[in-house]
Amino acid sequence: MWENRYSKTTDYLFGTAPALFLTENPWLTDGVETALSVADGEGRNSVQLARAGVQVTAFDLSPTAVGRAKALAAKAGVALDTRESDWQGWDWDRQFDLVVGIFIQFMPPAERPAQFASIARAVKPGGRVALHGYTPEQVALGTGGPSDTAQMWTPEMLVAAFPGWRIERLAAYERDVQEGRGHSGRSALIDFVARRP
Repeated sequence: MWENRYSKTTDYLFGTAPALFLTENPWLTDGVETALSVADGEGRNSVQLARAGVQVTAFDLSPTAVGRAKALAAKAGVALDTRESDWQGWDWDRQFDLVVGIFIQFMPPAERPAQFASIARAVKPGGRVALHGYTPEQVALGTGGPSDTAQMWTPEMLVAAFPGWRIERLAAYERDVQEGRGHSGRSALIDFVARRP
């Protein structure tokens, strides 16, 4: 489905500017040497992390998206190790100082615990997880993301998924978003940043 969406257009589906979550929270990369951007799409967020001087690894299952990510990194003059992989094919035992997941709410609810567990495993002790996505209120707004409220995130869900981790940011809010044709208009968002013990 994702390859089909990306390959049907010649431009960047979600634009080339990073999510405001990253630009408004530059402290996310403080003390970070390595980062993993999961299901990274066309590279707008991993390139932003690389601009901050982080050694970034990223993956996405769409060959078209990975190609665009490489082109975006080259245009920005930054190094980006981006790979073509699906979720199950990634080596989750490889650990990073920071693991970032932005708009990755494509998993059915039954598979979400395993998704969060994979992310947690990839964070080094003392490292951070940073997640940004939609709350259930997004479905009524209809400006991006899945059409099923069960695929959205709540603060309680994210806290429960990372027990014992120190919460550094947890916020649910609405704002106008303009990220290409994929995300456009009033959106119900959530930010979650936590540090692994």
